[in-house]
Amino acid sequence: MPRFAVGAAMGLLGVGLVWLIVLGCGAAEPAVKRATKGDGFASDRAAALPDPIAFDAARAMDYLKAVCKIGPRISGTDGMKQQQELLQKHFENLGAKVSCRRFTAKQLSEGKAVEMANLVVSWRPDKTRRIMLCSHYDTRPVADQEPNRRRWHDIFLSANDGGSGVALLMEMANHMKELDPAVGVDFVFFDGEEYVFEPQDEYFFGSKEFARDYRENKDRPHYIGTVVLDMVGGKNAKFPVEKNSFWKAPDLTRELWRTADELHCGAFRPNEFSQYAVEDDHIALNKAGIPAVDIIDFSYPHWHRLTDVPENCSGDSLEQVARVLGVWVQRAK
Repeated sequence: MPRFAVGAAMGLLGVGLVWLIVLGCGAAEPAVKRATKGDGFASDRAAALPDPIAFDAARAMDYLKAVCKIGPRISGTDGMKQQQELLQKHFENLGAKVSCRRFTAKQLSEGKAVEMANLVVSWRPDKTRRIMLCSHYDTRPVADQEPNRRRWHDIFLSANDGGSGVALLMEMANHMKELDPAVGVDFVFFDGEEYVFEPQDEYFFGSKEFARDYRENKDRPHYIGTVVLDMVGGKNAKFPVEKNSFWKAPDLTRELWRTADELHCGAFRPNEFSQYAVEDDHIALNKAGIPAVDIIDFSYPHWHRLTDVPENCSGDSLEQVARVLGVWVQRAK
């Protein structure tokens, strides 16, 4: 789960015009025309809506329960190693190429460096032009929003915050062959997003490392768009347009929320901006030149609490996000 930063007000636009801006209705038509020329995937969008994937919500929830059964998946622990082994086996069995990109990171409040690893799951690895679907897969060491401070260090499963994106992509992997996208697709699991003990500690080790490597790699792929999944599985989830996503990757943001509107996915709120400009894994990616958008549920009441368990998550929320992603993947050019 990222840090929240209070964003600047939208000024004269107001929330009432968000629908026009994102969906391109009425007065906002010029903005949408700009969007269709920018990223490449939107410009060649077919008139017909591609068939959404046959996402199995029940199976996705089973994946979430299997991940949480491991227990906490804190960076550098046995729990994280068990999760890495489970994911590598799962994705390789479905035909993906899996690489574990190891690095070390030292937290400000901790005395020693910890070994971390970003897990990269590649479909059509021969393609240079690619899109990326991401989630952090580590869990926070302490449940720092638990009302009873004495319980902050109890077993914290972090089902939605760190588990839901993993479960969604595990289920989506079952459908990648039938999608047959025109571009390469990477599922990337970032380590160290939640490796935080004290308020002054650093966030987003995994995405920062990925961005650093991307900038320095002369043979790097060309990512035309990235979607970061953070807390996408809560019951009755709501996904307003996240402000930093809209400011830093407006074309991609419009494309995703317009697709959600076409699919009648009510969890997405194209007429609402987020209350906060969120600092999440998409920030480092955008800084590295990769257009990146954050899909995140701000309304989840179990954030960083011991009650963030599978029972408070919903396969319906996962399915709505996956339907949008499945169409976006098929439209990518």
